[in-house]
Order: sequence, then C-alpha cells, then structure tokens
Amino acid sequence: MTVTNKHGPPELPGLSEPSGAPGPSRPAAVPGPTSVPGSTAAPGSTAAPGPVDVAAELTLRCLDLLADVSRTGRLLRRAELESLRSLGERGAEAGHGLRDLVTHCLGATRQAWQTLPGLASAVTAAELRRTGDAVLAATEAALGALGEGHERAQRLAMRLEESNRREFIDDLLRGRGDLGVLAERAERFGVRLAAGYTVAVAVGSHPYVDGRTGICRILRDLCGRFDERTVLIVVREGRLVCIAPDGEQEVLKAFIDLTLRPAPGHVPAVRVATGRRHSGTGGVVRSYEEALSTLEYAERLGLPAKRLRAEELLVFPVLMRDRAAMADLVRNVLGPLTAARGGARPLLETITVQAEAGYVNAETARRLGVSVRTLGYRLERIRTLTGYDPSDALHRYTLETAVMGARLLEWPARPL
Repeated sequence: MTVTNKHGPPELPGLSEPSGAPGPSRPAAVPGPTSVPGSTAAPGSTAAPGPVDVAAELTLRCLDLLADVSRTGRLLRRAELESLRSLGERGAEAGHGLRDLVTHCLGATRQAWQTLPGLASAVTAAELRRTGDAVLAATEAALGALGEGHERAQRLAMRLEESNRREFIDDLLRGRGDLGVLAERAERFGVRLAAGYTVAVAVGSHPYVDGRTGICRILRDLCGRFDERTVLIVVREGRLVCIAPDGEQEVLKAFIDLTLRPAPGHVPAVRVATGRRHSGTGGVVRSYEEALSTLEYAERLGLPAKRLRAEELLVFPVLMRDRAAMADLVRNVLGPLTAARGGARPLLETITVQAEAGYVNAETARRLGVSVRTLGYRLERIRTLTGYDPSDALHRYTLETAVMGARLLEWPARPL
C-alpha cells in the first residue's frame, strides 16, 4: 500500500530506513513487478530490468540520503559522496546537463521536504532548525559532489576528444593509415580530404610544448574568431602546425600573426613557413613537407625574413636536386678562397652582403662594418683567387649561386 502524508506528496518507495535507526517507521516498497525507465521487459516478466534513468536514480538516491540525515543529523560519508560523483559522471555521459540534474534533484527534494522523517517528527522549533540545517548541509555537499563528477566526466571527454583530434591530425600529416578509415575520421572533424589545404609551420627559439599557456591562448583566440571545426592546430616535433582548408585563408593569416606576436606566457615564433596549396588525400602531407623544407632552407641560408612561402624558395630544391653537381660548383668556384688570410668566411660574407645591398659598395661596406677601402681589397682578393669578377653579370650570378650552395652544404664548416 502507499502511505500519503496530508502535508505533502506520497513518500517514494525504496527509501528504506537503516536497521536500528530511531524515528517513525517508513512505508515499504510495493511488492511485485516494477516499471523501470529504459526497461524492455514485458509486464509480469521475471527478467532483470533495464538500466534506470540517471535522473530518476539520482532523485531516489538524494531523497534516501536526506531522509537518513533528517533522522540522525549526520554528515554524508565519503563513500556516499563518491557515489554521487559517479552519478554525476554517468549523467554527463548520458547527455544530461549539470543544471538539469541539479534542478531535478532540488525539485524532488522540495516536494518531499515535509515528508522527511526528521522534519515530520520535530516537536520544537529548535529541533526543526537543527534538522533543517543538517538537511541543507547534506544537500550542499551532495550537489557539490554531483557537480565534481559531472565536471570530471566533461574534462575526460574533452581530453579524449582532443587526443583523438591530435592523433587524427598527426596521421593526416604523416599520410599514414587506411584511407577509408581516415576519410571517416576526417568527416567527424569537419575535414574534407578532397578539398585543397595549406599548411603553416611555426618554429620558436625553444621547442613548443602542448598545453602551454601561449599555445592555449592561440587556440582560444582562433576558436573565438573562427569555426572551431576549421581550426586544425597541433604541436608536432616541437613545432606548431596549422592546417587551413580552402576558403579559410584568414585562419592561416591569423595563425601567423598570433605566433609571431609577443604575448605574456608566449615566446614569439622565430619564423613561420607555409607550404603550397594541394588537394586530395596527400595534399596536406605535401604542403606540410614543403613548409618544413622552407624552414630548413631558411635556417641554412640564414634568411632574415620571419614569414616565408614555399613558392618563394622553389629555386633551392632545384639547385639541391643534384648535390654532387652543387658540391662540384662550390669546390671549383669558391675552393680557392680557403687560401686567403683569415680563411674563406669573410670573403663569402662579402659576396652575400654585396648581393643583398644591390652591389652598391658604400652600402655593402656599411652593412659589413668595414671601410670602402677594405671592401675594395676583399673584392680584389675574390677576383684574384677565383677568377670571377663580381662586376660582371655572369660571374656575379655564378658567385651568388656557389655561395648559396655553400651555405646549403654548410661549407666550409663541413667538408665537401
């Protein structure tokens, strides 16, 4: 039978009183088959019921605990708080928002307030205050544990999602894995493999570390300005990599600006290179490799530019396609400079700076920090030792090409 209190709704079955606990007796659950949310068993079936809805289970659990607290005035135990955290996790996994769970639990508690045993049996106002304070303290602790569990599940889900995202981007950059599976994963993250993509790679004075404040700031800024599904950023081998699809070139531009800009907790990038746009499943890999090659050439050549595009340095892959021929050019054109007093380095620097200064001697001397007379002496030594005159257009091109080859081959520090 169901006992109804004249001051409130019927007391819920299942809130059984612990043995030996003082207070009025409580109604037992109605025997027989019960209808459990989510159960598929037919009426009268003896099969085990299906999983109970998290919100309904949370309501029964909270009311059970509060009924016991109203009788004893005790605090919630550690195991009970952990049970509520577990319910909060399950609620998050089932798609329930924290506000909905809290509202559901508080609403049920408010309706059953007057039927709680300790409150119903209170005789004096002091007893009523003590019992009410104990119940409210238990409610506060219960809802705090519920929120902890819900947030814990949310953080875990976010970490798992981010881990899957990083793994997918890493596989995309490596070009590995089954294409069918890769296409399915790409659809989940909003990536269209058939479209064109451009990859930018930023390198700092120190290796980038995932999770650092500066990287989180860049991600937050980009996600705040663009659709989160179009922002594909990952830390790979100490570099920061951004993949921008067609039509989202503003993402790439914003990424470059943010990485180069000094900010609290973020060391600005030394250089950012972008590959060319490529389409298809291998397009991301090709653009990524071009960006890496551009960074490598810029490092070897000591280029001052902080923003580089692969198409600006296409001449160097052509020059380095035949390393033996390049080494032969360096050996024959620049090899005699090693006989100069002080070695070949000052003369190699002179050729480089003169080309950058447009072959204006006064500007070349200023950039080198030497007098025009000293510069004239160096140019004469270059003509004498190599047989190539920097004032001659053909000789000038040969010297410049040989110097670039020497820097790419790290000569004379590394023997040819």
